[in-house]
Amino acid sequence: MVKKFLFIAFVLITSIVEAQYIPLSDSAEVSLLSIGPGDVLNDSFGHSAFRIHDPETGVDMVFDYGQYDFNTPNFYLKFARGKLLYQLGVNNFQPFFNYYKKQNRWLKEQVLNLNASERQALFNYLQNNVKPENRKYLYDFFYDNCATKIPFVLKEVVGENLVFKQDHITEDYTFRTLIQKNVNANSWGSLGMDIAIGAVVDRKAKPVEYQFLPEYLISGFENAVILRYSIETPLVKQTNSLFDSELKKPKSNFFTSPLFIFGCIGLLILWITYKDFKNDKRSRFLDASIFFITGIIGVILLLLWFGTDHSTTANNYNLLWASPLSLLFTIAILKKQPKAWISKYVFFLLICMSLLSIHWITGVQVFAIGLLPLFLALVVRYLYLLKYFKKANV
Repeated sequence: MVKKFLFIAFVLITSIVEAQYIPLSDSAEVSLLSIGPGDVLNDSFGHSAFRIHDPETGVDMVFDYGQYDFNTPNFYLKFARGKLLYQLGVNNFQPFFNYYKKQNRWLKEQVLNLNASERQALFNYLQNNVKPENRKYLYDFFYDNCATKIPFVLKEVVGENLVFKQDHITEDYTFRTLIQKNVNANSWGSLGMDIAIGAVVDRKAKPVEYQFLPEYLISGFENAVILRYSIETPLVKQTNSLFDSELKKPKSNFFTSPLFIFGCIGLLILWITYKDFKNDKRSRFLDASIFFITGIIGVILLLLWFGTDHSTTANNYNLLWASPLSLLFTIAILKKQPKAWISKYVFFLLICMSLLSIHWITGVQVFAIGLLPLFLALVVRYLYLLKYFKKANV
């Protein structure tokens, strides 16, 4: 029902916008709306939007760059390939407010210190941008999302007189660290992101780049100024708390967490390896399962790196533990008497695991903490296989 109402409101308002630009009165205000994190992964980082409020004309609109169309042909394929177009949507303020209040997500409003011509110019820009032929854009999690669009649009309207100061940022975070401030490191959402995204997110972010997260967009606006006749005017005129969310108890269960689950898997691999060592044998099904599963993951990571437009999935050194080559050698490792060269490939896997450790220690790429027990178990298993094959080939 909510989506249906939003769509109808969007169509009605868009039809008005396409006809002519709506003039604002002198009492109009432009605000940045910031919304707190939600319960699901894609809501964990918050949300941002513009509000145009004019009590004299009755205009109270929200312009939101975080929308997308589920009816897009090949929606999931385009999403996976990084080709899904997001779009600017528009809605009346009250249903927008009620929607996030119902989700128990805090809402903060920063009223911007724009003059009448700047307010009108911004409103005209948004009215033009929401037209069907203009509203879509190629989404990027770090560089082109609902939060980064806000300062970009303001810069387009206000120009170089708008200055975002950076001295309020005293931390020295990487993009990955910034992500994990909003997501528990020992969660399945964090695990999935840490496996899928590459070393490109382990570089230090510039202070202005922090604004891909709404919470840093808020502080960025608080410290921004507009230069008027060489005088610095604060960008934010007034800050209003529209809704304070109720405190939520963190939902976490260690026994269903990645660290516990992969700890159990790691212990199983170590136990089977110990039994193999005691009985001087090799559990071929275990080795084939390791090769097959890590190989499949490696193929997916390789496709994400080279087969998509995602900027965050490049240079992914998770391929050091999830080698795509292992998939090709699954049948070979399953044989009772594998070829002699298979031991050389196992040695190669051990070198890869050593490189993974070096990459992790030096900060080239940070890996999912939940996978640590699996990494240790794989190293022990590969060492045993190397010893077993060496003995078998004597």
